[in-house]
Amino acid sequence: MTERDVHLPVAAQPTVDSIVDYTQRAEEGGYDCAWLPETWGRDGVTVLTTMAERTDSIDVGSSILNTYSRSPALLGQTAATLQEVSDGRFRLGLGPSGPVVIENWHGMEYGNPLKRTRETVDIVRQVLAGETVDYDGDEFDLNGFRLRCEAPDPSPPIEVTGMGPKAVELAGRFADGWHGIMLTPDGMEARLEDIERGAELGDRDPDDVQVTTGVTCCALDDADRARELTRQHIGFYIGGMGTFYRDALERQGYDEASEIHDAWQDGDREHALELVDENILDDLCAFGTPDETRAQLERYEAVDDLDAIAVSFPRGADEDEVRQTMDAVAPENA
Repeated sequence: MTERDVHLPVAAQPTVDSIVDYTQRAEEGGYDCAWLPETWGRDGVTVLTTMAERTDSIDVGSSILNTYSRSPALLGQTAATLQEVSDGRFRLGLGPSGPVVIENWHGMEYGNPLKRTRETVDIVRQVLAGETVDYDGDEFDLNGFRLRCEAPDPSPPIEVTGMGPKAVELAGRFADGWHGIMLTPDGMEARLEDIERGAELGDRDPDDVQVTTGVTCCALDDADRARELTRQHIGFYIGGMGTFYRDALERQGYDEASEIHDAWQDGDREHALELVDENILDDLCAFGTPDETRAQLERYEAVDDLDAIAVSFPRGADEDEVRQTMDAVAPENA
């Protein structure tokens, strides 16, 4: 049975308490894991700690902590501490993010994202194992220190993001899990082939890699409002968040993604949103009335070897709309 997770809202929320309230609501609704993004709002570690302390059974995870703004050793320390605070319910999600955030917000050069992610995972594993960290890589050169506290047992899984075929293949080779985004059910099939190829290269069983995809959902009684929120969300990500999302859609055959991106970058956001047609929306998202949204999510549940769906929400949805959607597609209502 496909796991049902929740990817907490990316857009700014009024308070930390409001994020914790979503997590508690997800726990009550039977969701398996609450994933917290970290962008340029509140730092993820503080919020994840609060989520862990105020819940009992739901897993809590970072999706994602980027591999540039914290050192690999600090990420390992953080994962060990959150695993302790959560009584073994933490899942570490890592990824390179993108140049828009890394260069313009963190002020760091965005380079060698795949290699950096791979080396970060290697080092975090050594830290979490309680080993003395001796690492001679292209991005990092470390030696002589080991975790000063008790190593976590069990060690939290390390899951990575990645959108291109090579990034997904690498996840299959070295990570405990992979998080996809901006993928249709058919697009998921191609990326699952990348996971299998990577697992084969790493002499691993692909079943050992937890495969999760995020799906933008908006389930409201007002189906037109749900559609408009979803359209605005997809338009923003294709047009305003670098080129990764545009490229992911082009790989899946949506040539209009380039037009959307270009129009947005030219400042014509109204035209960009007009180009986000029903073809993209219907294939990529789950929205409309609660019944319609649940039916659209079933397309993803039918994908073989997909382990989890992470329900996410349009960035323009208000708190009540997020709650309505979360309740409508909760596992207890599936």
